[in-house]
Amino acid sequence: MIPDFSGIRVLVVGDVMLDRYWHGDVTRISQEAPVPVVAVTRVEERAGGAANVALNCAALGARVDLVSVVGNDRDGSWLADAALAGGVHKIALISDSVMRTTVKLRVIGQRQQMIRLDFEGSPCQESLERMDHAFQAMVLGCDIVIASDYGKGALRYVQDLIQMAKAAGKPVFVDPKGGDWAKYAGATMVKPNAQEYASLRDMRDLNQIGAMLLTKGAGGMTLELNSGDMHHQAAYTRDVADVTGAGDTVMAVVACMRAAGRPWPEAMDLASKAAGIVVGRLGTAAITRQELLDA
Repeated sequence: MIPDFSGIRVLVVGDVMLDRYWHGDVTRISQEAPVPVVAVTRVEERAGGAANVALNCAALGARVDLVSVVGNDRDGSWLADAALAGGVHKIALISDSVMRTTVKLRVIGQRQQMIRLDFEGSPCQESLERMDHAFQAMVLGCDIVIASDYGKGALRYVQDLIQMAKAAGKPVFVDPKGGDWAKYAGATMVKPNAQEYASLRDMRDLNQIGAMLLTKGAGGMTLELNSGDMHHQAAYTRDVADVTGAGDTVMAVVACMRAAGRPWPEAMDLASKAAGIVVGRLGTAAITRQELLDA
């Protein structure tokens, strides 16, 4: 039975980004270089990163707040509007006049990704301080914190945020980036993929973290608790169209399930089902509680 998440209050903090897609037809090869020519017929924009995590939590029915840094540009404004339209309750997207909002542009021809172009910047110190103040003001009103680290700079001082959350008595679920996990010390759970786990520099860092949920794609998931207990979950295989954003969905489902008091194996099982659904779609997507019930 899937719990009612409407009473859960989630605070998401981390790197937000805009996922932009140029869809088109490919009928010839360029005369200028041996590359396909994509005749763009449709442009699509979706919220990615921490914004996608927030939208997934909202789609499950939780009350969600979002804290991050964006550029003072059209893309940052679009992300704020998209989050509100997707049901995010309160938004604190700090506008930074120095950086530009992170954008990942994917060119899709005949439903096949041809190339990805990234546009990104790094937030200034003042913006990060403003973001920390916003987080501190909002953390008291939540039940759980999700920190989504894509290495774009919003979580440069993630340890400070974890300590604020711990002081407020809130569990922290982290989607990590890079091999230095000491900065996530005190987290309730970290959720690396296989590549991120392979880059882990010091296994002793795991002793400072409550649980690790390792996502392995078609290999399923492995949960390792600080107590030494381990649980494995097979993947719910489907035709894979795009794995983009599947980790965001897994994080949202696991965190909300734990906040609802459900045991780790049950949370992992439902997250695997959710991931199996979203990888069948092209691009980042949020999954609703009703879709999980139907599945």
